[in-house]
Amino acid sequence: MKISGYHHLTLSTHGAQEDFDFYTKTLGLHSVKRTVLFDGVLPVYHLYYGSRNGDASTIITTFPFKKPGVFGRRGTNQSKIVMQSIPMGAADFWVNRLNERGIDAVKTSRFGADRVVFAHPCGIPHELVESPDDPRDPITNDAQGIGKDHGIKGIYGGAVAVMDRTAMDDFMTIALPLEKEADSDEGLVFRVPDDNGIIQRVEVLHEPDKPQGTWTLAGGTIHHLALNTGDEDSQMKLRAHIEGLGFTDISEQKDRMYFKSCYVRSPGGALFELAWTVPEGWARDEPADAIGKTLVFPPWFEGKKEELMEGLEEAEFA
Repeated sequence: MKISGYHHLTLSTHGAQEDFDFYTKTLGLHSVKRTVLFDGVLPVYHLYYGSRNGDASTIITTFPFKKPGVFGRRGTNQSKIVMQSIPMGAADFWVNRLNERGIDAVKTSRFGADRVVFAHPCGIPHELVESPDDPRDPITNDAQGIGKDHGIKGIYGGAVAVMDRTAMDDFMTIALPLEKEADSDEGLVFRVPDDNGIIQRVEVLHEPDKPQGTWTLAGGTIHHLALNTGDEDSQMKLRAHIEGLGFTDISEQKDRMYFKSCYVRSPGGALFELAWTVPEGWARDEPADAIGKTLVFPPWFEGKKEELMEGLEEAEFA
């Protein structure tokens, strides 16, 4: 069994239009896939953003919940911050760019890494972290004025808020397992192993006095952090390992069309996904050179396509 970096991060946001504009126009990511929530019955978009080709470890996915009117509470025992990697020296560019667009952004440091702190329009905290050990090419977007000196490289990690540091430490190092890099008054840092030498991390922040955060799919919250197992064999072996330790709050494999997933709830409350991309990947239902250009539905929703379309929020994805 093994983990090789992040696969994606998933958030429940607010309006579809503000979400699309934030990731594609402000941050310069590319639309990788536009589909709908596969679970439940609510007609909600599932939007994917990342590198032009949708490389694993660059993907942010969102469920905009404005129209259903489902809102969550940010708090402890919940994933707290979306962190993306940027080139060294790029922080000042992003502070200026974000503030010019009406998004409050400041430069700060945590665990020795300079980072730009700001928030998604729905309030979810984001950080762009200067990472000296990230070989990925920056995601450029000429139309939005973002070049290789400043472009986001992909996922740096996720920060999780917890009441109990010890229980989360055990889960991260024994169950997943990740390598602990730091343990200080700032919190805990765990290195996510990666075959390509990309530095990616989970940061654990001790917040025992804050209220419990929402765990369901609800606007304004991070739903899960997805780690990449590379293939099904590693996924199933890791799933068996985690369940064998007694972490039985772990799902069976779920078919997400473009990847296969298992989900496990950590003692600190944050939901983790174990995922691997199927051979066809994003090109399973769109041309490989035109992914993210159309709204696509999984085969099991074909009979409800018109009903779902009527229930979706209006938005211009361009």
